[in-house]
Amino acid sequence: MAKNKQKRDFSGYQAMWLFAMFDLPVDSPQNRHNYARFRHALLKQGFTMLQFSVYARFCSSEEKAEAFRNRLRPQLPPDGQVRLLAVTDKQFGKMEVYSGKKRAKTEKKPEQLLLF
Repeated sequence: MAKNKQKRDFSGYQAMWLFAMFDLPVDSPQNRHNYARFRHALLKQGFTMLQFSVYARFCSSEEKAEAFRNRLRPQLPPDGQVRLLAVTDKQFGKMEVYSGKKRAKTEKKPEQLLLF
């Protein structure tokens, strides 16, 4: 492989899932606006809702996950709590998901990465 070509192998230990988990106040019109603005920012950055107030996005590397963290920090609402957590694709695949008592499949990484 040529020196200037990058290997596009997304190992389960290199690829990451970035989680955004939040508890935001919605007790006033301004707080509801801040909540909606932050949620919209997550969706615009390619995050998918896993549960209420829990969103995740697949990233091909830890560096990409850090880039998305940097994009989200300016969007943080003034009140409430937001947690950003990155886990490897391998760790994400070990997640157990239940719908009621019935086991459901864990979300899979996207077939094709979006480039922008």
